[in-house]
Amino acid sequence: MSEDEELERIRQERMAEYQKQMEEAARQEEAKQRLEMQKQSILRQILTPEARSRLNNLKITPERTQLAEQLELYLINAYQAGRITNRITDEQLKDILRQLAKREKETKIVFKRK
Repeated sequence: MSEDEELERIRQERMAEYQKQMEEAARQEEAKQRLEMQKQSILRQILTPEARSRLNNLKITPERTQLAEQLELYLINAYQAGRITNRITDEQLKDILRQLAKREKETKIVFKRK
């Protein structure tokens, strides 16, 4: 096998590996989008428009995105467990947010160095 043929074989292997990586990334992105669509579908069912608007506003605030994600997971889990039977209003969502924020504040650990 000549040097040129060896280089061509290596190039082909790398191209095939790169193509596999790109296909895997595309599959992961598609799965992520499907999951997000399912989440939004469930949230549309269990939240009033005002409550959904509040949640979306939280998601776009950089310091509150983690809280919004926790809230979404909490609501979806509660819905799937059968604990949510009626649509959640904006006021109810505010109460849930207060509870989650309170829990978040309680778990913070601060180290002060002298």
